[in-house]
Amino acid sequence: MARCGERRHVSTASGHPSPIDPPAHEAINRYIDAAADVIDLSAEMRAALRDPAREVSVQIPVRMDNGSIHMVRGYRVQHNDSRGPYKGGIRYHPTVDLSEVRALASLMTWKTALVDLPFGGAKGGVEIDPRDMTQYELERLTRRFTLMIGSILGPFQDIPAPDMNTNAQVMAWIMDEYSDRYGYSPAMVTGKPLALGGAPGREAATGLGCVYVLEAFCEHNHLSLIGKRVAIQGFGNVGRHMAWELFKRGAKVVAVSDVSGGVADDGGLDIAVLKDHADSGGLLIDAGVGDHISNAELLAMQCDFLAPAALGEVITGSNAPSVRARAILEAANYPVTPSGDEVLGSNGVTVIPDVLANAGGVTGSYFEWTQNIQQFTWKLDRFNGELSDRLKSAYASVHLFSEQHGCSLRQAAYGIGLHRVAEATRIRGYLS
Repeated sequence: MARCGERRHVSTASGHPSPIDPPAHEAINRYIDAAADVIDLSAEMRAALRDPAREVSVQIPVRMDNGSIHMVRGYRVQHNDSRGPYKGGIRYHPTVDLSEVRALASLMTWKTALVDLPFGGAKGGVEIDPRDMTQYELERLTRRFTLMIGSILGPFQDIPAPDMNTNAQVMAWIMDEYSDRYGYSPAMVTGKPLALGGAPGREAATGLGCVYVLEAFCEHNHLSLIGKRVAIQGFGNVGRHMAWELFKRGAKVVAVSDVSGGVADDGGLDIAVLKDHADSGGLLIDAGVGDHISNAELLAMQCDFLAPAALGEVITGSNAPSVRARAILEAANYPVTPSGDEVLGSNGVTVIPDVLANAGGVTGSYFEWTQNIQQFTWKLDRFNGELSDRLKSAYASVHLFSEQHGCSLRQAAYGIGLHRVAEATRIRGYLS
């Protein structure tokens, strides 16, 4: 997989050369432009909505356990707040760069608008490999990063959440560091531990939300999820919860993968065994279940649904011709590049876009934030019921828009999000 911004040569299924995929932010803007054409958005409004409102890049000195100082780069990009406070996760990964964070911040703007949440879009990242750091080093890093960007955060300004390689503990450190300076503020971050105001259901919300969206897709296409073959690339928080919920509903999860590779079984994997193994810290390659396959082989498996649930940019014009799934559920952010999207569309593969498919995470964060503001706790049944209602309603809107305008689900999802953000921007007088 290429890093964001790295140039690659691709070809379509017909053998003709495809445009080289641009850096991530420019690629997302291609998706925006395509949807803007569908809704006939003005040139002025397009210019106002394409680029971030604010970008912060900081150098973070981290005192390592051996006494040395390690300098790392951190980012927070605030894309748009026309509909409410900036909202988006913070990821820790060695390939994090500004183009990637810009793209992910933009995605959050359209995602929150699509599911009709009172938020804008933001994203953060730190260019580190957390596997190379101890718990104490990660805490010092997190607290220093929070201190350096704290002035632009807040429960009604910018609300972080977990993302790749961050979790409830990292959110607890962020909340504590912020609260030390600005007063106790549980609503300034979501995805927290339950003991600090976290919401039951938030941890599983992204993966469970993917399943709700897939159920809605099946219902609108007169399909049954029972017995459907699903391959999932990624077995972290999102992929694991998604696989478990699909397994419980009678779908056949025929392949899953992590950094060690994948495992596959045409008859369906025993997800209960794999989930327990992963929950205890084990890698799939050591699970003793299924046949070993590579991540590349997983993407090319014959299945009904393929769900990239790990890193972005995994399906490009170069490997999209080998995809044999009926539909792709973008459980990760930006897993399909524009050149890949073009090939999949020409081959009749439906793509359920990330701004819809994985919107369960930010929807669950909204529920947590709401409870923190109200100082009132929901029961899990209410949380999951509200989550299902929001996401299935969003899918129904996207499906209807797609049929009315004769466009893809991606263009429909972006079109709805763009229209809502543009309307709020216009009413607030930003372009007056």
